[in-house]
Amino acid sequence: MYFKSTEGKAKILKLYNQKLLQLNIDYSEKQIATKFGNTNVIICGDTELPPLALIHGSGGCAPLILESFPSLSLKYCVYAIDVLAQPNKSDENQLDIKSLEYGEWLLEIFLKLRIKDVTLIGFSFGGLISLKTLQFNETLIKEVFLIAPVYIVNGNPLINLLKMFIPLKKFIKRGNKSDITKVLKVLFSEYDDFAMEFLATTFTNCNIDFSPLPVISGKSAQNIKTPITLIACENDIMFPGKKMIKRAKRIFPSVEKVILLEKSKHVPSSTNFKKIEKLILS
Repeated sequence: MYFKSTEGKAKILKLYNQKLLQLNIDYSEKQIATKFGNTNVIICGDTELPPLALIHGSGGCAPLILESFPSLSLKYCVYAIDVLAQPNKSDENQLDIKSLEYGEWLLEIFLKLRIKDVTLIGFSFGGLISLKTLQFNETLIKEVFLIAPVYIVNGNPLINLLKMFIPLKKFIKRGNKSDITKVLKVLFSEYDDFAMEFLATTFTNCNIDFSPLPVISGKSAQNIKTPITLIACENDIMFPGKKMIKRAKRIFPSVEKVILLEKSKHVPSSTNFKKIEKLILS
């Protein structure tokens, strides 16, 4: 199970609902039954507008990624999807990261929502899910924006161990604020009190998967035809921006645009998220 206890899950869902309320948006929520488990989807914007799917990263949830893109619903009907086995309202079933199960799962959601020509936005782990979907079946996808995605390159494992994973495991064991602060400073270009509280609550009350992250093969990347815009972060120690862009240009024939966010850590600043949103809306 993803959550360590029902009490821990309740704490996280309280924060989830708090953030959703703070967004002050018109929305509906829908539970989609899939072969992999029930999936919660937050829908905002006119359903007659073109569909756009937002896929959050590991340790995240739909309200958090909606907060980063407040204006997308002016042009799109936005479907913010709670990824399975994450701190959110979807089921706790962990999918096989080495297979194409995440792609099969997302495609089933699109089919049950009856949407096609989807603009797909994947941040971090959501980037892996987006690419897995393109590998599995890209026919429902119009274009993809990948933001600091997992699955193209990985950073130096020793640097990640020293700067992030050791402090994170110390926090999980001891609960010291200084340890989680070290993690946030490595991952975030900027962060607020809510980000601190949400991630601290998540790491305390959830079983975190520390399995090695795969990278897409050059052969698989060559088969993808859907237009891709890649946004990489220069100072991302987990998925280094310059290294990512170099490999992406080499292996993806459908990459149409690449952007390097200078001095950005893995999670971009609010200013950079606004720039990304403007790009999506253009």
